[in-house]
Amino acid sequence: MTHETPTAEIPPVRLGKNSRFQFRCHPGVSCFTECCRGIQIVLTPYDIIGLKTRLGLSSEEFLAIYTEVQLMEKTDLPMVTLKLLDDERQSCPFVREDGCIIYEDRPSTCRYYPLGVGSLMHKEGADDAGFYFFVNEPHCKGFEEEKQWTVAEWRQDQGVDLRDEINAQWTDLIVRKRSFPGVIQLTDKAKQLFFMVSYNIDNFRQFVFESSFLDRYPIEAETLDTLRRDDVALLQFGLGWLKGIFFQQPDSVRDKADDGV
Repeated sequence: MTHETPTAEIPPVRLGKNSRFQFRCHPGVSCFTECCRGIQIVLTPYDIIGLKTRLGLSSEEFLAIYTEVQLMEKTDLPMVTLKLLDDERQSCPFVREDGCIIYEDRPSTCRYYPLGVGSLMHKEGADDAGFYFFVNEPHCKGFEEEKQWTVAEWRQDQGVDLRDEINAQWTDLIVRKRSFPGVIQLTDKAKQLFFMVSYNIDNFRQFVFESSFLDRYPIEAETLDTLRRDDVALLQFGLGWLKGIFFQQPDSVRDKADDGV
């Protein structure tokens, strides 16, 4: 997850969950909503599920209207970002002068701000809790407010604990792929599968229930009922399936016929 602007200054300070900082954002600060303009907001799988549900759109519709796709430089995996308005300030499509109109379902990047999140290289069996850093934008006056937090308190207050838990398998896939030697590349088919599972949950549901998928991967009836109606459960299932295909995990759903995907 990133929050970037051309003028952002990020000091080389690595923060942990117990690190303390001073910050508060509210309509009374002079810079209110400035952080919602001229930015890059990376959308996680759970962000997209929440936003497309909030807006009453299918995954396909939401992706077409509100997002742009690019490849992550270090992993060559597709990444979805929020499409900004073509105005003078390159504003988020959901921001207004008095605030965010989808605030309850805002993306994780917005919830973390003014913190950025980094991940360490993957090492099997390691306790990779990642690390955090300040996104210090010159216009931000929130750091002048008196409210004190630890990183852990901020995460809980902003509701990112649950989101990070849901996105954990997706994050692990990315971190694992980042650890691959540069000469090892995924096929176009593998990238398409990653995109479908991660971002187009409605298409993945069609893939599971309307193709030969269930002939190759038998699933218990009770689990199938859950996957038919629960986007988050389907996402978790799909990410476990991808993990098995990409990294040949014995504890994941996988089919040997897909070894060359």
